[in-house]
Amino acid sequence: MKKLLYNLYALFFNISAALFGIRENRIAFISMHNENFKDSLGCVYEYLKKENSYDFVLITREDLSLKKPLKVLSFFLLKPRLLATSKYVFLNDNFMPMGKLNFRKETVITQLWHGEGAFKKFGLHIPQPEALRKREIAANGKLTYVVCSSSDVKKIYAEAFGVSEDKVLPLGSPRIDYLLNKENEAAAREKIISLYPEAKGKKIVLYAPTFRDDSERDSRLLDSFSDEKLLRELGEEYFLFVRLHPQVHTASADFEFASDVTDYGDVRELVLASDILITDYSSICMDFCVLGKKTVFYCPDLEWYREKRDFYFDYDSLVPGKVCKTFEELAEAIKAPFCEERNRKFREMNFSFTDTENTERVVRSIIK
Repeated sequence: MKKLLYNLYALFFNISAALFGIRENRIAFISMHNENFKDSLGCVYEYLKKENSYDFVLITREDLSLKKPLKVLSFFLLKPRLLATSKYVFLNDNFMPMGKLNFRKETVITQLWHGEGAFKKFGLHIPQPEALRKREIAANGKLTYVVCSSSDVKKIYAEAFGVSEDKVLPLGSPRIDYLLNKENEAAAREKIISLYPEAKGKKIVLYAPTFRDDSERDSRLLDSFSDEKLLRELGEEYFLFVRLHPQVHTASADFEFASDVTDYGDVRELVLASDILITDYSSICMDFCVLGKKTVFYCPDLEWYREKRDFYFDYDSLVPGKVCKTFEELAEAIKAPFCEERNRKFREMNFSFTDTENTERVVRSIIK
């Protein structure tokens, strides 16, 4: 079924590309896996909106909502023509029909990706079904540029996307411009405290584990975590948020002592308002690292995850924080002093720029 839909989309696109010329001021943004535009893609979009001189095309997952049949119709009949006539195309993940799209040679297609640096393996570095890998390779073959956050990970990105290194531009991560803005930090803290007044005056801990891409393991993810026990050991000066990954489906997500913020709309606000992060293999650790905030890594299934997906470096020695493989270690690690040197090394490896000009740098390099 997916193959049929990909072919249908490509048919309308290729007809449009053959019949209509490029619009020099038209820019398309493709976000099929993160439609709320709270990442680098959204930062570039918001930056360009201020200039009021572009015609924008937004292609998102919402376009395929079965509750909105007119949007679905537009996705297949109108959006392909708008995409085909766009001078610039930005995306934050794979867009599987792209391998079959015959873009005009003057179209500039830029992959901004939705993460920073190099942490767990991704793209062509991870095992995939053969059909999916072929589609991904074909789609990446259309890319003009891939933007990454550091020159140290340029080669990794080239290999992960299957492109030559000269196509990878270490221009920085636009999304961290938002995080490093002090006004945003103050506003986020004020907003979170207004929504959760019981957190006022306390150290806010955010527990944000990632998915395992294994339905059975995802369903048991919280079996090794107890909000009651953790807060009892930490004491009343701490407040706990829990944010599960959208791909985690667990029946046991019922927190009596923590506040569930899984459905909170903007994870960046939670990052800015929180003081300490507990995670495992999630790239959210990049956010806390660049902000100079403490991260504790709780990973009771590290050996399994390493065998299944693996990392770009030795996990135990290079992650920017204490590694806890048992729940008993967790409270002690949270209370322990922050290792600034370990955090600094990780930040320097994954971020070439922390100057809040990443978005401008990307726009200037790609468009201007």
